[in-house]
Amino acid sequence: MNNETSPLFLPNTKTLDVTVLVFSGASLMCVASTIDPMRAANRVSGSNLFKWRIVSLDGEPTMTTCGLPIAVSGSFDTSEKGDMLLVVGGFGTSDIARTTFTANLRRAVHNYQMIGGIEAGSWLLGRAGLLSGRKATTHWEDMEEFTAEFPDADIRPDRYVIDGPVFTSGGASPTFDLMLHLIRSRYGMSVALDVASVFIYDEAHASNDAQPLVSLGRLDDVHPKLAGAIRLMESHIDTPLTIGAIAKRCGLSARSLEKIFAKAVGEGPGRYYLRLRLKVARRLITDTRSPLADIAARTGFSSAAAFTRTFRSFEGKPPSAFRSVH
Repeated sequence: MNNETSPLFLPNTKTLDVTVLVFSGASLMCVASTIDPMRAANRVSGSNLFKWRIVSLDGEPTMTTCGLPIAVSGSFDTSEKGDMLLVVGGFGTSDIARTTFTANLRRAVHNYQMIGGIEAGSWLLGRAGLLSGRKATTHWEDMEEFTAEFPDADIRPDRYVIDGPVFTSGGASPTFDLMLHLIRSRYGMSVALDVASVFIYDEAHASNDAQPLVSLGRLDDVHPKLAGAIRLMESHIDTPLTIGAIAKRCGLSARSLEKIFAKAVGEGPGRYYLRLRLKVARRLITDTRSPLADIAARTGFSSAAAFTRTFRSFEGKPPSAFRSVH
């Protein structure tokens, strides 16, 4: 369970002073999930529950992954004080974390009651030594590398994690959940429900729900057998199950599972499962420096040669071609 010891998550009507530090390469949805719940809380309450300012490292607008810039009010000042510092990172943040910024972050954190790492912002917190001995999370795509990078932290696959004065979030939707939790804890259920209603948002997950490899949406309700099969596949990437074993665990015959996949997905479960494993492999190729032999093993292939043949047949190029252009 999360260790919510921060007074910021206790009932209080005082305005919360928040600094949002956004890095280029961040997701626009992550930025919006961080800021818009605060704006909506002010609107539905008719008062200034939140005061926030958006800053960047150099005071220049930051560019999100979709190409839209985020206007900022200035550069990040380590001497400024506030209640909460939120660090929103994305592609390239891991490299920024190797600069002298981490030393500045260690100095700045003493000026805030809480600090949060949003998506790749968690890498910055980790490099600054702020996750040592604490529970934390990051986006599911980076989970293995993040765990290896910070062995002194208790890395979890949760949607978001709060541990004392530090919290981390795995992505846009978990961040929205986190902000709603903050609003509910601090300003009451009524305000939180009104904020959720502004966005027609149904909060269906707990903080410690695992981040899924495949987001199934309402599929759990519409076709629970299909959803269950996909969940089994995503939890057995390195040691693939047979289609017969998956069908049996779902209470189906292999033939019935084939029919369900053909009708709902447009391809058989075997091919879908293979594509799922190759999707994970492609991410590891482009986003990590892991040897191809290791990637082959981590995605359930008996050898690097077998992995390369299969990858080429699906992608039209060998794995090395994707790595060479990264």
